[in-house]
This record gives sequence, structure tokens and C-alpha cells, in this order.
Amino acid sequence: MTASTERDLTTVALIGNPNTGKSTLFGALVGVRQRVGNYPGVTVERRSGHMEFAGRKIEMIDLPGLYSLAPRSRDEMVAVDVLLGRLDQQTSVDLVVCVLDASNLRRNLYLLSQVLELGMPTVVAVNMLDVAEGRGVKIDWKELENRLGVPVIPTQAVRHVGIADLKAAIHRTADLRPTSRTGPLPAAFHQEVEQLGAWFESEQKKPGRRPIARYLVERLILDANGYLAGELFGSDAQEIRTRLEESRQRLLAAGYRIPGVETDARYAWVQEVLDGVVSEPAAGYPVTWSDRLDHVLTHRVWGSSIFAAVMVLLFQAVFAGAVPFMDLIDTAFASLGQWVETLMAPGALRSLLVDGVIAGVGGVIIFLPQILILFLFIGILEDCGYMARAAYLMDKFMSRVGLSGKSFIPMISSFACAIPGIMATRVIENDRDRLTTILVAPLMTCSARLPVYALLIAAFVPARPVLGVLGLRGLTLFALYALGIGTAVVVVLLLKRTLLRGATPPFVIELPSYKWPSLPTVLHRVVERGWLFLRCAGTMILAVSIVVWAALYFPHNAASVDAQPHLVQLRVELGQTDPGSDQYADLEARYEHERSGEFQRQSYLGRAGHAIEPVFRPLGWDWRISCAVLASFPAREIVVATLGVIFNLGDDVDAESAEGAATFGEELHAATWDHSGEKLFTLPVALSILVFFALCAQCAATLAVIRRETNSWRWPLFTFSYMTILAYVGALITYQVGTWLAG
Repeated sequence: MTASTERDLTTVALIGNPNTGKSTLFGALVGVRQRVGNYPGVTVERRSGHMEFAGRKIEMIDLPGLYSLAPRSRDEMVAVDVLLGRLDQQTSVDLVVCVLDASNLRRNLYLLSQVLELGMPTVVAVNMLDVAEGRGVKIDWKELENRLGVPVIPTQAVRHVGIADLKAAIHRTADLRPTSRTGPLPAAFHQEVEQLGAWFESEQKKPGRRPIARYLVERLILDANGYLAGELFGSDAQEIRTRLEESRQRLLAAGYRIPGVETDARYAWVQEVLDGVVSEPAAGYPVTWSDRLDHVLTHRVWGSSIFAAVMVLLFQAVFAGAVPFMDLIDTAFASLGQWVETLMAPGALRSLLVDGVIAGVGGVIIFLPQILILFLFIGILEDCGYMARAAYLMDKFMSRVGLSGKSFIPMISSFACAIPGIMATRVIENDRDRLTTILVAPLMTCSARLPVYALLIAAFVPARPVLGVLGLRGLTLFALYALGIGTAVVVVLLLKRTLLRGATPPFVIELPSYKWPSLPTVLHRVVERGWLFLRCAGTMILAVSIVVWAALYFPHNAASVDAQPHLVQLRVELGQTDPGSDQYADLEARYEHERSGEFQRQSYLGRAGHAIEPVFRPLGWDWRISCAVLASFPAREIVVATLGVIFNLGDDVDAESAEGAATFGEELHAATWDHSGEKLFTLPVALSILVFFALCAQCAATLAVIRRETNSWRWPLFTFSYMTILAYVGALITYQVGTWLAG
């Protein structure tokens, strides 16, 4: 190898199997100077950071954890594209650091053999020395380096052992030029690669054809399932597929199975490299404390019981532990709004700042404690090795509905809030499983629905016993939770048989050794996820909040509102009442409430409620309920306040107060249809509203996070559409059947 001209910035890709401590090593190299985003045009996460060594500026790219560079998934395809410089807006890679597990070199060297075949300057970091030493494994480092032909650096990232040596090796190797390196596959295979490569070179001269690297030609022949051909050429490359099949048939005739020839050749190479380099205890690995823990933690009974306790703790922490912090945030923003009100005269600008901007920002930040607590727990469970055991325990149940065990944690997290639940799907490697989990997570009954349920059930559902034991109100609440879960199961089954068709992939997971979590790594992930939420979902919900404020505020025609007969009558009564009396204060408060309600009725949103009333009339709703539901689409929590304003209760209905709930219920029970004077709210109407809220995607922040996680507007629009249709149909059936039974 010869030295190349040093650039201003050296780009280094970090690659390795899952559970090799790669992310910890990445954090040890770059510290806090790291950021997360998505690769251009794809949903795979891009984690990068910067460091300096001996005057050299280095950008580190942490690639997804992989077992192979054979592209069969989005993560593997992106890793290959990054290493080959095929991604737009992505700097070409100068050097690869391949991270190996010192206690499991035999498996890890399979990936390294593929990396070396790329011919790029490479440094090998053999990590987790403490685990290898605990198992009695001894390695001849000098001989291993000689056989691999690249620098080999022993490291223990969690304690920063070997980090300085690794940086020095990166600095020494970064300026070497890529070289051609033949892999361990047989000569007949390489001949087929050369022939097909020559044909591709001639094809590159055609318009629209991109160069195909030799490594990709090799992968195309080995990819019997056609994933790579589909990614590179789409569905129109029949001639290419024909030539690939001809190459495979010639290899089969020569006695080489596809893709088995690769597995045989690479593991034969691994055996040759390790022979005499690695020595293991003659009696086999000793029983470690990790093995003893697994006897309990993966046991069908004891393991499941402990897992249930862990989930209860996680759920309680996210659901209840965040409450004091959420209340503090709520109080802070309420105080800020009141302070702004004292500084500004009434008007559109003050309303925009208080009801639009401050309320919108507060509506975003109030979710932050749940997200931080959730990812703190997930980070600890992942880093210590327990998350793999949790997925293993739940796989049998989840596989019955078409998902794997890794979907369980995000779905149960969504009972607290769908936003952190959706963000937690990043632990799911399979694209179909991850997307399916994202699409059904909003169906879980989140904490934002609970106050709405509690208040509406208390207002509309009678407190009568069922079967002499169960209360109708409690049974209704349970049914709403069960409705979300049951609907999610049905939707998963439908998605896995239609849009996301495909058999549930076999659940293969490595159970890593237990270790103490790295506190800096965990805390960095927590802060990182919190910032991503504020930056991505926050901007969306703030914008939507301002739009809803404007729809509820304008046209704000004071002359038209003040001319309403009931407001004129109230002003007359105020003029005839002693200003110092309690009666005057009550009348004044009533006047302000009714005036505010009239402004809302005449607002653009109120007019929209009148316009869509015919659509919702089959659900038993009038324009006022329709208007409240429209206003609550950005955030379902505001429906109670909106109903309060529209029905002249003001916006200060206290869902936690028995007195407030009673007053709320009395006013709604007294409401009548404008055209007939008949009672508006009946039990079927109340239940139809509850079912609608149980199934509808009324959370702009959730849709924004789906947009972030899928890198497309297609899936949040799909989620909003299918859940709205489900909600409408469910509410329609509930009202119509309930009315028929009541009749």
C-alpha cells in the first residue's frame, strides 16, 4: 500500500456484529461530539461524531450492528452503500474499523472477511477483553495481526482500555490507499465474478446506468433471494437476472451451492486464521455468573415472572414517575401564560402568544419526562444485556399475531404515550415488523386518553352495578382499553397479510453476556432522544397548535358576537346588579364564558363544525360535538376544554375534581338539538364519542414522530386515515346498535 494525499477530514466507518460493544467504543472515541440523523432518502439511523488525533480531524460513522455484509435488509444495504461510497451527500469512507468480540472471534471474523475483501484500509479493534479473560480465552495478538495483515488493537471500551492505541492505529492507517484483495471463495466463483463484471462494464455505457463495484457483482451472484438485484435494478432487469441465474447454474455444475459456498469458504478461512492463535480451556468454558443468571431470567416461569415485574416497574415509572415533572412543566407554562397576559392588552397578539405559542410549546415539552424516563430504562436494559432476554421471553406470544418478541417493549410503552413507544421501535431490525409496530402503537390506550375517558364516563355512564359485582363505569373503562388492544391485534394480522405481507421472520437473537451499563452511553442516548423529539415532533405540534388557535380565534367579529340576544340580555342584567355583590361576579363570569363560547361558535372552526354536522349526524353528534372533535385532532386532551367552551362552561373544567365533573355532566345532559329541542347526550352518544377517541389518531405529535421514524409522509397519512376510518365505523356501530337496544 502507498500513502495518499491527506485530506482535511478523514472519514472512518465503525462496523461490527451486535453486542460487541461497538456503540460504547464509538462513544469512547468521539465523546459527546456526536449527532444522530437518517441517511439521505432512507430510514436507517446515521450516527456520527468527530475527534482529533495528532492534528488530524476525523469523522467517525457508527454503522448499524450487522452479522454480514450480504445485503438482505435495509441496514445491511446502507452499510454496503456507505462503505462503497454509493450514497448521495455521503462523504466517501477512508478507513474501516471492524469491532470484534474477543470472546467470540470465530463468529465475528466472518464479517471481517467480507470487510477485508473490500480492499479498504482497515483496523481491527478486538473488544470486551474482560469477557474473554473471564472465560479463560487467550489470544496471540501479534500472530493474529500477521495473519490478518491489518493492525489489531485489543480494547475494553467501557473502561477506555486501548482507546489511545486505537486512535494511533487509525492515524497511521488512514492515508493508505485501497488495494485489491481476493476473498476466500473458490477460483471458479471469482471467474464468474470477472465475467459478469466485464458485462456490467459494457452496460455502464448505457444512459442511466451506475457503476457496479466488484464486491456488488459478487454479492449479486450469492444473493439467491433477489433482494440486492431488486434494490439495484428494480423489477425491470430481466436480462441481469437471467445472467445471474446462468452463473449460479455453472457454479452448481462445478459442485458449488449458492449461497452455501460462501459460508463454507469463509468459515474455513476463519478456522485457518484462528488455528494456534486462540486457546480456550480444555474443559470448555467455565460456568459464569451470566450463565447462572440466565438459568433464572430465561426460565419459562421464573423468567416470565421477573419480566412481568420489570415491565410493571417500567410502566409505572413512565406512567406515574413522570407525573410530578409533567405537572411542574404544566404549572410553569400556565404561569408563563398568565405573566404574558398581565403584560399585554387583550387582542389577537396576546391570544396568539398565550393560547397558540406558549400553550403549543407546553403541549410538546410536557411529554419530555415520559420520553426521558422510558429511554433511561431502555438504555439500561439494553446496555446490561437484559433486553435480549425480554424479547426472547415474549417471542412465542408475539409470533402468533405476526410480530417478533422485539415488538413487545414498544407496544407496552405506548400505554403511557405512543410517542416514546414509536421511538422505541428502533430496537426492531426487521423493517416490516418495525413498521407494523409503529402503525399500531397509537391504538394502545395512552395516558392522554385517560383523563378524557374518566371525565366523559363520569358524565355520561350511570354508576350502576353489573352482575351485582362490577361497576358499569369501571367495566366501560376496561372495555376501552381492551378495544384498543383487540383492534391492534386485528390490524397487525391484516397488515402482515396485505401491505406488509411476509412470513414472520425466524426470531434469532444472541444473548450477550451481562455487564454493567455504561452510564455515559446511556445518558447520552437519553439526551439524544429527548432532543430529537423536541426538534422534530416539537416543531410540528407547535405549528399545528397555532393553526388551531387561528381557526378558533378568527374572524373574531366583536360587533356580531355582542349583538347576540343572550349576551345583550346578560349585559342588561349586569347593568341592573350591584357591582360589589357576589351575584355581579357570577354574572360577569357567566357573561365572559358565554361571550368566549360565541366567539368560538362564529370562528372558522365553529363554522366547519356546522358544515360537517351531516357527516357526523349518523353517530348522534351535532355541530358542537363535531366542532370539539375537529379541534381535538392535534391533541385529544383538549376536547374537554373545547366542549366546555362550546357549551358555555369555559375552558377550566377540572377532570380531577368530582365537583367539576358533576357540573360538566349536568350541563351536557341539559344540552339539546338546535332544530328539535330533543336531548342531545344519551348513553349511546356518549359511548360513540368514547369509541371514537379510543380508535382515532388525534395526536399531531404522534404523527410527526411517525414521519420522523419512517422518513416519509406516506405512513403518518396512512395511520391517520385508517385510524379515523376505524374510529368513525366503530362510533357509528356503537351509536346505531346502542340506540336500537335502547329503543
